This record gives sequence, C-alpha cells and structure tokens, in this order.
Amino acid sequence: MQPINIKNIAVDNFSSSSFQEKGIQTDVLRLDKIHPIVSGNKWFKLRFYLEEAIQQNKKRIVTFGGAWSNHIVATAAACKINNINCTGIIRGEEPSTLSPTLLQAKELGMDLAFTSRSEYAEKVIPPHLSASENYIINEGGYGEKGATGAATILDSCKKERYTHICCAAGTGTMAAGLANTIGEDQQLIVTSALKNNTALLSDITKLSGSKKNIAVIDDYHFGGYAKHKPSLLNFMNDFFQQTGIPTDFVYTGKLLYALSDLAKQDFFPPESCLLIIHSGGLQGNASLSNGTLIF
Repeated sequence: MQPINIKNIAVDNFSSSSFQEKGIQTDVLRLDKIHPIVSGNKWFKLRFYLEEAIQQNKKRIVTFGGAWSNHIVATAAACKINNINCTGIIRGEEPSTLSPTLLQAKELGMDLAFTSRSEYAEKVIPPHLSASENYIINEGGYGEKGATGAATILDSCKKERYTHICCAAGTGTMAAGLANTIGEDQQLIVTSALKNNTALLSDITKLSGSKKNIAVIDDYHFGGYAKHKPSLLNFMNDFFQQTGIPTDFVYTGKLLYALSDLAKQDFFPPESCLLIIHSGGLQGNASLSNGTLIF
C-alpha cells in the first residue's frame, strides 16, 4: 500500500457567484489528496495515537465507529501501513450484508466486533479486547492526541492570510485542534454533520481549552449524520463542474453548501478570506446509487 504523503496537500482557489457577489475570497485546503484511503483529517487525528502505540509496543489498535465511519476505514489502512493489528468495535448488530466501508476495512485486515447500541454508547470494550497490550482510540480520534494532530493541519498553508477557517465536524476533534492554532483575529466556523448536536461547542472548547472566536452552525445537517437531500447532491455536482473538486455528502459537501448559503445571507463581512478544510472521506459516497454523483 502506498505511503501517506502530506506533501500532496494543495490550496485550491475557487470562485462562485455566491461568494464573488459578496467580495469573499475562498480557498480549499485539499487534505483529501494525502492518501486514497487515509484521506483528509483522519490521518492528522490518528498520527500521534499511532506513534504512541508503536512506542509502547502495543500489539493491537482497538477503536470505535459506525457502519459508514471514515475513521474506521482510515484506521484500518493506517494500521496496515504500519503493520499493526486492529479491531473496529462497530455500533449495532452485525448486518447480513456489510457496508462498503466495513468491507473495505475488513479487506485491509481489520477485525470487526459488533456490539449493541447501548453498549456502544457506553463505549464498552469486549473482554477479549481489553488486554493491556491493546491500544484504545476513541471514536473519530476524539481526545488530546487527536486534537494535537489536527492542530498540525494548518502547517500546510499560510494560515495568517485568512479571516475565517471553516470545517465540518462530527466529534469536534479537528475543530478543537484548529481552535488551538488560529490567531486572535481569526474566526473558526464549524458546521455540524449531526442533528441536534447540542454539545458540539462544549466538546470543542473542553478538548481545546480555547474559547477563541468559534461559531458552530447546526442548520445544515440535512436530516442528520450521513443523511442527504437532492438539493445537497445537486450542489455537490454543480460544485464539481465549476471547480473539479470532489466532495463527500457527510462532511465537506454540507460544509460548502452551508458556507455558500451563509454568504448569500451576508454572514461574512465583505473582503473576508475563507480557508475551507476538505476533510476527505470520499469513500462514503460509495453508499450512493451509481450515477448519483458525476465524479
């Protein structure tokens, strides 16, 4: 398997009428280019956990996720690259047919352990996986090392030139890392990928220890995590036609849709300069019917 290469990260400028008409400059930080599987922010959130596990000679990585979790498949690939055994504790009973995400994780060598939703909510670790030689990583890489890794994302660009740093969030781990590295005169815009994610801002500030300028926007989840509507998918196709940049419908597609709509509502002051984090996760589009997206 090819190695992870953060040198592939690029800053792509794009323009669309919703931003141009308001005098707003927009750039996309293409984290999706570092690896075809461990793409986007997933590697940054995992990097210091993996480093510690290797230093401590742990025999197995154990982590949590759902049937469509980018984190699960990224962890499987990262462990394969580093020759570490891994297990994913998967929310819910084992289905008769595995999702493309879980199939790919399994093909990459990850063992899957399905658990009830109640035990998953409590993050119960099955007895055979609780041994001291195993290394536990929280869902989505949430935790201090995940945020510390995410803080290095902005090393790949000239962050000082932007008035707003924009990202999507599930657990808020990436947002916490970004909050720790933005300047006092910059604002962090976070769109929630989950419905009724009322604790997101609290989770971000608790993990980051920062109360800098953070705005959490929770009106663009399209029904909930991994939910979508035709308007979102049409937007993603139009965005690709205009820019050549593929997005996913769980995170970055919703983020760009939200920012475009907010610009129309004069949310951003004129002459704002936005850096939009492309957090990867394109594998999630595999759940859509063929032909739904043009990329």
